[in-house]
Formats: sequence, structure tokens, C-alpha cells
Amino acid sequence: MKEVKIGLIKEGKFPVDRRVPLIPEQARKIHELHPDVTVFCQKSDIRCFEDHEYEKNGITLTDDISGCDILLGVKEVPINELIANKTYFFFSHTIKKQEYNRDLLRAILEKNICLIDYECLTDLSGRRLIAFGRYAGIVGAYNGILTFGKRYNLFNLKRAKDCFDLEELKSEYGKVKLPKIKIVLTGGGRVAKGAMEVLNGMDIRRVSPEALLKERFDGPVYTQLNARDYNTRKDEKPFTRSEFYQKPEDYRSEFLPFTKVADLLIAGAFWDPRAPVLFTREDILKRDFEIKVVADITCDIEGSVPSTKKPATIDDPVYDYNPSEDKIETALSDEANITVMAVDNLPGELPRDASRDFGHELVNHVLPHLLYEDKADIIKRATITKDGKLTDTYAYLQDFVDGK
Repeated sequence: MKEVKIGLIKEGKFPVDRRVPLIPEQARKIHELHPDVTVFCQKSDIRCFEDHEYEKNGITLTDDISGCDILLGVKEVPINELIANKTYFFFSHTIKKQEYNRDLLRAILEKNICLIDYECLTDLSGRRLIAFGRYAGIVGAYNGILTFGKRYNLFNLKRAKDCFDLEELKSEYGKVKLPKIKIVLTGGGRVAKGAMEVLNGMDIRRVSPEALLKERFDGPVYTQLNARDYNTRKDEKPFTRSEFYQKPEDYRSEFLPFTKVADLLIAGAFWDPRAPVLFTREDILKRDFEIKVVADITCDIEGSVPSTKKPATIDDPVYDYNPSEDKIETALSDEANITVMAVDNLPGELPRDASRDFGHELVNHVLPHLLYEDKADIIKRATITKDGKLTDTYAYLQDFVDGK
């Protein structure tokens, strides 16, 4: 293998994200495992791991990262910071034709950048190899409970962003004293599992979907819904998971019964724009709609949850949605509103733990395919642009790039 230089870039997107793709010890480990690979670290004053921690692990600090072959980041790279003719890894948020990143994708093509998107790194069965999902679920569920407590003046929890790490966050669980509320959690992947870690850690009892709908309980409870629990085929044929993800437009939502009994919704399920929404604004306006707080971990703007009208930030994570006027209002301003927590970079509130887990997956499950033979086409499937063009897999983005 020829000598390869990998650079850890300073995050340039605002609001600031303090996560890193590799923690200092992992950066050192790469050189130990692959002697022909050298890792460089662009100096940064915003990372959760400071420059001196990388330097202590033998990583060279530099202001100029342009001499590296492969550049690793986390969030989208600002257009004016892109370096032409490089290979980049980051979450591009372009594969759903996100309007706000159209110019970014155009610039990547114009600068002949090879873009590999973390979100698209999957095994042969389609399972993602690397993600921050667990920590999105942990912080999202925690923030949902925190927000519910604030809305009803029940308790005060330390913000996740103010905790040093996950262990300190867990020390806050004992402060939670909830009334007999019902919580609905959607999703069955990393995000949902992370959320369940928190709910279980707070001793909130898990019950079946049927029980949540029909029974009364002496304390707070939650149920976890998979796609089959609230989606049915329009032609009444049996639900098929693989078919649902291939042709979600053939299904309709059966989520409304849960809106009549749940107090808090934690939305953690991946949503395809072709899929049915959980509920509509018109549903919210009905008298039997009971959900008062939404923790939307997915943060799909005007997606499966109509009250998610904009992304919030770590510093300002909550707003109110006024369904009568279909607009955003100040958080906790009116009892008739729905209080929404919709931060689009939740793992950034626990950056040290989230980065450590992410980097572990990157070192063990991705880099070997990048540095050596990509036998399972893991890198190929995740490559959005190459040689100034969209790859075949992502050719469907051409009309998006063209502005059509």
C-alpha cells in the first residue's frame, strides 16, 4: 500500500459541533495498525478533545490540511473551506435532495471532490456500519423528559450538554418524578435503542402497544413502536418490512389511536418522504389529540411530524408549535401549543462518548475497506461523487443538482 495521509478537519459549520470522527487514541491506533498511514490534525479550538490530547498521542497538528489525501469531518463542510481534488468523508445531507445543501453538492462536483457519506456506509444487507444514532436516541429521549418536566414544572434536570459524559448524565435520572403519563417511542434501530436506555434507566415501565392504548397504569409507562405497529397496506395485504421500505407509498398510517392516549411522543423512526406521516395538523386540532410534548429526534422538517417546523439548536433546543395558526411561538408560552424539541445534532450534546463510539466503528469497519480492497463495495456504495460526476447509485440527484 502506498503512503496515505489522513487529515482530521476543523468543523466549520455553524452552529458549532464539537464532535470528532476519531478521538486521539484512535488516531494513534490507525498508524499502529497501518504503518503506511499518517494522521494529521487540523488545529481547532472547538473540539471536545483538545489539540494537546492529539499531540500527546503522536498526532501532528497543522493549520494547513491541504497536503492530506483523505479528509475526515462530521458535519457538512462550508463551501469556501472545501479543498479541490480531495476525498472527503462527512454527513452531507444531500441524498434526500435537501434543498439547503444543493449548492454544497454543486461545489463538490465543481471541485472534483470524491464525497463519501457516512450515512451511506452499509453492509450487504443494507445495515448501516457507522452512525451516531445511539447517542441521538439517548440525548433525544433525555431532552424529551427534561422538556416535559419543564412544561409542567415537575423537576429540573441538568442539560445533557452541560454533563461531562454519559455517566454524569445518568446521575440525573434519579431526579425524574413523572405522573401517570404515557410515552410513545417510534423506531427500532440505534436511535430507538438509545432512547430506551434512558427510559429504562429512569425506571419508566415498558408496555405493549395494545396495553398502552387500552389500559390504565399507576405510574409512567412507554411503548416502543416498530413500523408494522402503525403502518398498514392500503390494499389490506399483510405488512412486509422489506416492502414497506421499498414502497412506503403503498402504506397508510394507523398512528392516530396513539395520539389519543399519549402525552409525550419521542420520534425516532427513519422517515422516507414517500411514506405516510404520523398525523396531520388537522389531527392536532381535534379535541381528542392528547400529545403535548414532541421530542423529534429525526428532525425531518415538516416531515412525519407536522409540528417540526424548523430545526432547533443545542443552545436553544425547544419551541412551541401553535396548530391553530400553524406557526412557531416562544417555548412554553401557551398551554394550547405543542412543545417541540427538535435539535438536528443531538449527539453533539455528549460529544466525547459519541465520538469515541463513532471512531471505533470507523477504525474497525470502514477504514480497512478504504485502505485495502473494497471487496464488499462498502466504500463504492457510499461514494456520492467521483471524477466530477455523480456516481451511478446517486445519478437520481442530477435533476436536483440542475435545479429542476
